[in-house]
Amino acid sequence: MDISAVNALSYEDFVNIFGNVVEKCPLITAAVWTSRPFIGLNALEAAINEFIDALPESGKEGILRCHPDLAGRDLHGGALTRESREEQRRAGLDALSSAEASRMARLNEEYKERFGFPFVICARMNDKASILCELSERCQNERAAERARGIAEVKKICRLRLQGLVLPDAPNKL
Repeated sequence: MDISAVNALSYEDFVNIFGNVVEKCPLITAAVWTSRPFIGLNALEAAINEFIDALPESGKEGILRCHPDLAGRDLHGGALTRESREEQRRAGLDALSSAEASRMARLNEEYKERFGFPFVICARMNDKASILCELSERCQNERAAERARGIAEVKKICRLRLQGLVLPDAPNKL
């Protein structure tokens, strides 16, 4: 779909197609629809990022809370969004050894207790080993730094999801 087709979408179609580029946050897509026409994919991405950046810290944490635990019960229970399920599968999170799964669950819980929101990382840019390493390391961060890091990861996820929807030959297409 080229940018002219994106710009021609009705509000409902735009939200239906792009509503999960930020995990479970179709309100963001709904809000940026009024910024059309976009001159290109980068302009659409910038509009989403500007909306996120303008949120108060509590709103940013709300975005982070919409993300599932990596390799958590939603993955194994089939409750993930299509995008998250595929991203976690590609990173190998659906095939953890029992020791890896136990470590992931323990670190996810430790992280959520410390920060009040789940650990977010762009799974498509990582594998299970690097995700476990990052999760362990990021548990030591300060809350403000980790909130900012989580939002930076949300933006990476958003960029790749947008590319997959708009660019016909996007690498890492879902």
